[in-house]
Amino acid sequence: MLRSVTNNFAALTVLGVGLAWMFPAAFTWMTDGSIRVAGQPLLSLALGTIMLAMGLTLTFADYRALAAMPRALLAGVGLQFLVMPLSGFAIAHVLDLEPGLAVGLILVACCPGGTASNIVTYIARGHVALSVAMTMASTLAAVVLTPLLTGWLAGAYVEIDRLNLLVQMVSVVLVPVVLGTLLNRLFPRAAERVNAVLPLVAIVLVVLIVGGIVGGSKAQIMEHAGVLLLATFLLHAAGFALGYVLARVLGLGEIAARTISIEVGMQNSGLGSGLAKTPAFAAQFADVTQAALAPVPAAISAVWHVVIGSVLAGIWRRRG
Repeated sequence: MLRSVTNNFAALTVLGVGLAWMFPAAFTWMTDGSIRVAGQPLLSLALGTIMLAMGLTLTFADYRALAAMPRALLAGVGLQFLVMPLSGFAIAHVLDLEPGLAVGLILVACCPGGTASNIVTYIARGHVALSVAMTMASTLAAVVLTPLLTGWLAGAYVEIDRLNLLVQMVSVVLVPVVLGTLLNRLFPRAAERVNAVLPLVAIVLVVLIVGGIVGGSKAQIMEHAGVLLLATFLLHAAGFALGYVLARVLGLGEIAARTISIEVGMQNSGLGSGLAKTPAFAAQFADVTQAALAPVPAAISAVWHVVIGSVLAGIWRRRG
């Protein structure tokens, strides 16, 4: 049963999104910040739990092995900030998107890889330690590259709270993953038993998070559904395809290419939405209506990258 659930991650994601569309309140509690535990938003705790689960599957030998693959790490991060921003700009131009939608699409394209990529990599039998390393590296690089690339391609400079972003990534990604790896080292038998249900836990949390984002942006999505679905699908499809192909062109192996494809194709849509909602970012628009549209592409992006990534993960998992 667990194998069946894992292999149907995409179908479960679509089902969750459908339920979130019909019953937004059943999901928005996960992402709207209304629930806090020890002062932390529930979304951050959910992401931390997912990363703790990923860490439990790793050993410190996995991290040491990264020293033997610096080319894969550099290629993955480089492609992240080359393929996606240029694809976002090209798609916005070809589809002649409204200014708010165009800037929002380019902004999410210039964001770093998201933590969901680590889950999909795990399901796809990719290199989880490499995926985590690329997520961390791209997030740190994004402190400089996201505002520069967005300013260059969208004509607007996005101000990032760098310290807050760094603290968030350390607390949500680095600390839980290292803690999980340490627990795996200290209590290997217990970790092995827990690992038997980790994919299910990860899938449930991802579906709740994606559903929360969609449910919270329902009105904006309804108004611009057609062009939003097309633009964000093309963005992520290009990321997955070019990430894999270019990784293979660079001479990387199948497992590394899968991992890079997933990392390039999956963005930190939550970060993109959060940046687009800040007063400083909205103030850059002369039209308030366009400013309100900017966060919407990130909400649709959160769905497409999980759906496409889940389909690929299911295919690659069956191939072994």
